[in-house]
Amino acid sequence: MDPANIRLPIFLAVLGLMLSLELFWPRRHTPPERRLRWTSNFGIQLLNTLLLRLLFPGTAIGIAAFYSEQGIGLLQGQDPRWTIPLSLLVLDLAIYLQHVASHRWSWLWRLHRMHHSDTHLDASSALRFHPAEIMLSMLWKALVLALLGAPVIAVLIFEILLNACAIFNHANVRLPPGLDRVLRRLIVTPDMHRVHHSILPEETNSNYGFNLPWWDRLFGTYRDQPRRGHECMTIGLQEFRAREDGRLDRLLFQPLRGGS
Repeated sequence: MDPANIRLPIFLAVLGLMLSLELFWPRRHTPPERRLRWTSNFGIQLLNTLLLRLLFPGTAIGIAAFYSEQGIGLLQGQDPRWTIPLSLLVLDLAIYLQHVASHRWSWLWRLHRMHHSDTHLDASSALRFHPAEIMLSMLWKALVLALLGAPVIAVLIFEILLNACAIFNHANVRLPPGLDRVLRRLIVTPDMHRVHHSILPEETNSNYGFNLPWWDRLFGTYRDQPRRGHECMTIGLQEFRAREDGRLDRLLFQPLRGGS
């Protein structure tokens, strides 16, 4: 079966569910201007999908299948009962490290800041990544997979989890505090990730995890709550707050614009 036939329905189901829940249980009540934001965010997702299909027809799953056929990677031929969970952990750590690098290295930040320039956070924000960053991310995955030799099924599971968790933790959804405290021991919750989108640099440079929250705690980048609280915190970047900054054309050329 084509992996896209598995991933796409799950992606659409999670996205639809989170967008629906945002209407009934919003965490922040400031009404977003959805028309421009959604046009840009979904437009970027469509562009990225087309580019990935063109440049990496098999995506990460196809790359893993090629490595498996060639016997490339440390885990090739090993027992899947332990290589699958190990692969999921290593791949999640790799995405965490990539995310940290995208904040620490200025040339990567110029690409990644398009994601952070969204002045409101909802499920559509999970789709807002510059095409050049998406291509670099795929190259990074290809390198990690070449070293790791992860089973194809592990890569499929990871890609599904990565997409679903990103949509979930960007959603403007209110979780009961007790449920949030329990969940964030196992998965990055919306309240945990929202801190990462704060306009305050010390909060932006925290809570880098997408799937698992453990790396932030292990490497000292975890921050429990935003200083100003979730209702009063400002989301986005200081240098890109004008309405026209959210247009698709300006987002695509944002890496060439000024600002740090």
